Amino acid sequence: MVTRNSESTSTAGREVVIERVFDAPRELVFDAWTDPNAVSHWFGPNGFTLTNHEMDVRPGGVWRFIMHGPDGTDYPNKITFEEVVEPERLVYQHGSDSDDRTLDFHVTVTFDVQGKGTKITMRSLFATAEARNYVVEKYGAIEGANQTLERLARYLAKD
Repeated sequence: MVTRNSESTSTAGREVVIERVFDAPRELVFDAWTDPNAVSHWFGPNGFTLTNHEMDVRPGGVWRFIMHGPDGTDYPNKITFEEVVEPERLVYQHGSDSDDRTLDFHVTVTFDVQGKGTKITMRSLFATAEARNYVVEKYGAIEGANQTLERLARYLAKD
């Protein structure tokens, strides 16, 4: 698993990039990411559960869900898909339904064939370096993303 910051000056300090290789075919990994029944089994950091309210994976489609923290805190989420290229790429805006959009971020997830497996690159771009740093420090976003991808690896191993 690789975590890095972008070297691009236009996104320097505003981006988090997480990479991981899975021992599963690209189509299976993409399906696990886009099937509401599958995603509810692995999405979120360790100890979190997920309640899906809607998941419409197409450009303009919305995925609304609540992540339930192990301490009982609920985190409402709203993802609006901008681009869906099966099984290669998902591009979406990640935020919530609240009026405060300062912590929203733009995500590009690519699914690349690597041998018999799949390499996922998840690139999250925040509006400001301050927003990125806040989410990383307050919510442990990097560790949470790594735990989420570890949960995905365990889920894929069951298939």
